[in-house]
Amino acid sequence: MRRTAAALALTLTTAATLVSGTTASGTTVSGSTVSGTTVSGTTAEATGDTATPQRSAARAWFTSWSSSQHNLAPTTLTDQTVRMVTHLSQGGDAVRIRVQNTFGTTPLTVDAATAALTDGKSAATQGRPRPVTFEGRRHVVVPAGGEVWSDPTRLATRAQSDVAVSLSVSGTVVPGRHDTAFRTNYLTEPGSGDHTADTDAAAYTRTTGSTYLVTAVDVHNPRLKGTVVAYGSSVVDGIGSTDCGTGCTELGTNRRWTDDLARRVITELPPTRQFAVANAGVNGTTSAADCPNLGDAVRGLDAGARLERDVLSLHGVTAVLYYYGTNDLPAGCDADQILASYRTTFQRLHDAGIEVYVTPITPRPGYTDQHNRTRHTVNTFVTRWNDCAGTCNGILAFDQVLKDPVKPNSINPSYDTGDGVHANIAGQQALADTVSLPMLVP
Repeated sequence: MRRTAAALALTLTTAATLVSGTTASGTTVSGSTVSGTTVSGTTAEATGDTATPQRSAARAWFTSWSSSQHNLAPTTLTDQTVRMVTHLSQGGDAVRIRVQNTFGTTPLTVDAATAALTDGKSAATQGRPRPVTFEGRRHVVVPAGGEVWSDPTRLATRAQSDVAVSLSVSGTVVPGRHDTAFRTNYLTEPGSGDHTADTDAAAYTRTTGSTYLVTAVDVHNPRLKGTVVAYGSSVVDGIGSTDCGTGCTELGTNRRWTDDLARRVITELPPTRQFAVANAGVNGTTSAADCPNLGDAVRGLDAGARLERDVLSLHGVTAVLYYYGTNDLPAGCDADQILASYRTTFQRLHDAGIEVYVTPITPRPGYTDQHNRTRHTVNTFVTRWNDCAGTCNGILAFDQVLKDPVKPNSINPSYDTGDGVHANIAGQQALADTVSLPMLVP
């Protein structure tokens, strides 16, 4: 079930403004979520006609940024503050954040949280950070394996805004993370306590290239038409998106193809057709769960296993861009296993009212002849009738964009990072440029 929450009014001043929302299929849920269970403070049921103010408010929340947890950090947090920089695809008049303890083995205690605009270049904020509450309280405990969405926090943002989310963690905990942030995030020293309200960077003396604890940011914007989620493995995750050529690296400039796609939405679509773009990529993962050569590091992170957490639990999702299969081949999966996972995942998304757009498996020079035969079988299914033989809504021809016109089982040299697998910044832009934006507008 997709879990959603809503704001009853634009005042957004207390948890009492929270009201129930609806899933794409009309199921009513409410409040914040903790450990996979929906809980509520002061709520009101959104019932009756679909045009009620409550339902209109519910539909005004969209996930504008996301980052999927996939393991625990190789360090602990002890009575200190983390400040994570999130890059919004769209803005609004208020935000909500999701904090996860998915891989934690002990409870996560957050004593204070804030959100603030930042230029993304340091831990300093632009203006005083706004307090973030959870069911009306500053303090929240997220159980091992759990998550929590915050209350609405009044903060005006725009498309492409950077928002610093700060969490003061008490006690000692090993944080869950997404280890490829492709930007610098910030921590205070252990034992330093609460620095969530700091506007300067003085206390944030430690850095990390990962994103800790924070996994999604929603914006309140009634003008948006939906959220499109890119779902897949390393090319979705953004591997290669800092590669701007020999001896050149861009860090923190948001050059994933999903970032490029979000910028196209802003500049090419009219205000009445704008949508958000969220990234749910995890490096090394597969579509199928049972590939025989699957490594332990990604076991249990297949497309089906994390679909609820990383896609269905986001808000306002109208479409998924599905980019999987490249790792299934070297992991030993055959065409039947891959296609079975495709059909199951696509059906779950359709059952939730979400459209699915699929890329054929992209080329790699390291594939064996058998890998390429399997790739051909899978890609024939995907391209049949341009809708995966009736199981998806359309295709994204990323395989055609990336392939070398001379050696079609390899990546075009001008797009290759040098590993034969991942697209550099030029390749990321080329992928984004091939996506039909009108196709994705609900």
